[in-house]
Amino acid sequence: MKIYFDENFPYQLAKALNILQSPKVDEDVEVLNISDEYGRGAADEEWIPQIAKSNGIVITQDLRIQNTKQQRELYRQYKLGVVFLKPPSKKGYSYWEQVEKVIMSWRDIKDAKNFKRPFAFIIRPNSKHLESL
Repeated sequence: MKIYFDENFPYQLAKALNILQSPKVDEDVEVLNISDEYGRGAADEEWIPQIAKSNGIVITQDLRIQNTKQQRELYRQYKLGVVFLKPPSKKGYSYWEQVEKVIMSWRDIKDAKNFKRPFAFIIRPNSKHLESL
């Protein structure tokens, strides 16, 4: 399974999680950055179909993907799995708050592979677990 981080996360986070995940060969999880695969600033219309084809999961803070009808229909059409990390405010999470929130939810994020696609989950600021959208 491939888990892709959107560019609204620290670049190093996906790299570090991929290193931490790599000894767990039995889990077959690869952690990537969307910007490495599709370029920085790639349009959602470009990467959503491609990641969906690879049976990947996307982690993003861009709630517009869920809240904008066209974007929502796009990920649903291609049967993509999306996990949204909802920032606590417009200011967002600090670097270490993002890291901590993702690490605390990592098992649930990996377990999302067991859900029928398309799916959308959200991790709220005061929650440690995924909630269905």
